[in-house]
Amino acid sequence: MAGFKERAVRRMLAGESVSRLSRELKVRRSLLYRWRDAYRKEGTSGFRPIGRPEWSLENKAKKAEDRITELECKIGQQAVVIDFLRRAFKRVEELRQPNKGNGGTASMQRSRP
Repeated sequence: MAGFKERAVRRMLAGESVSRLSRELKVRRSLLYRWRDAYRKEGTSGFRPIGRPEWSLENKAKKAEDRITELECKIGQQAVVIDFLRRAFKRVEELRQPNKGNGGTASMQRSRP
């Protein structure tokens, strides 16, 4: 991208019409002037990406890594809950009394008055 910007700025500095360059390159005139000013001030290193920093590749990779870490943590929490529920259901099954006879289910003994 810096090569494109540098060529555009060099053409501006050589005296080409900024309006014509803008139409030809499909770039706003104000952006061409910004590139020219940055080039005059810092050379090609002045062509830093303009826009939101989260669009950079490094930031996208960092966000993806953070999301992966977050999801792995969530999976670990869900595994703990699943393990707890399995043990709880197993315990309930062990405490449950078997059905004896024709009637309702005998899940608990009756208390005697």
